[in-house]
Amino acid sequence: AYAAPDYAREKRWAEQVAPDILTGKVVYLTQKNQHKFLGIYTQGGKNRMAVIVVHGMGVHPNWGIIALLRQQLAEHGYTTFSIQMPVLAANASYQSYSALFPDAVDRLKIAVKHLNQLGYKRIAIVSHSNGSRMSRRYLINNPASLTAWAALSLTRGDTFKGVKVPILDLYGEKDLSHVLASAAKRKA
Repeated sequence: AYAAPDYAREKRWAEQVAPDILTGKVVYLTQKNQHKFLGIYTQGGKNRMAVIVVHGMGVHPNWGIIALLRQQLAEHGYTTFSIQMPVLAANASYQSYSALFPDAVDRLKIAVKHLNQLGYKRIAIVSHSNGSRMSRRYLINNPASLTAWAALSLTRGDTFKGVKVPILDLYGEKDLSHVLASAAKRKA
């Protein structure tokens, strides 16, 4: 079954999140279908590397660990660009999110293009949870556009098969059972 992105939910988050951004600058990018999505651009130091920060299922680009990553990476000299990934209604299952992967890939392409236009040639992704699943789909189909990937808690048994950039696979000792169960498979 097809699941459509919940643009109204994204809009509500953007209206709530954007005014409270203290570190970084709010940027809106536009997809081919004219949907505008939120990005938070935080320029780092003289390091000419940018990191696209990708959140997990059902949250926004300034949520919890994502906010910490985008701010602290910038403090260490990396420019960060945290973008709103497509979301579904709050009660949607993780299985439904696979229908949004093409939309997620499109948003990542747009984010990479935006950073290229700003002069960044070295771009990495740091992603969390379902955002790692979305990033994986992008990396399989666009291997030359990025230099590295840090995948935090890649979920639901996904592996790194087909990804051709250096990968840092991060997960916690007490992470979700499905993340831990596939760790050996990811390592292989």
